[in-house]
Amino acid sequence: MVTDPIANYLTIIRNALQAQHQVVQIPYSNIKKEITQILKDQGYIQNYQVEKEPAPQGVIKVVLKYNLKTKQPAILQIKRISKPGRRQYTSANDIPDVVSGLGIAVISTSQGVMTNKEARKKNIGGEILCYIY
Repeated sequence: MVTDPIANYLTIIRNALQAQHQVVQIPYSNIKKEITQILKDQGYIQNYQVEKEPAPQGVIKVVLKYNLKTKQPAILQIKRISKPGRRQYTSANDIPDVVSGLGIAVISTSQGVMTNKEARKKNIGGEILCYIY
């Protein structure tokens, strides 16, 4: 049985947004922390905090972001691209634009996890983890 922790992470966030939760707890891992940092840097979440205490693994508490007037979440869609059964890699020349540049692609490269814009600037490719817009 193959589990996909990144897909589980994205599903937890997607479900919390649909239920309009303010805070969500996600089991900790380094890659999840890096993706969460990208979400914060790009303005898709308000904040996050890593807590190592509960369980041997720890948790990431993510404060989700909504529009104050319309109650619309900042993340409209979050989609897993590279899956354990079929990995999706891209070269530096073929890095995709998400929704004509309005969204981001999270890419795992040899220099760490970064957005498609950062990877294009550094001229490196990698595995496309997810699209967020």
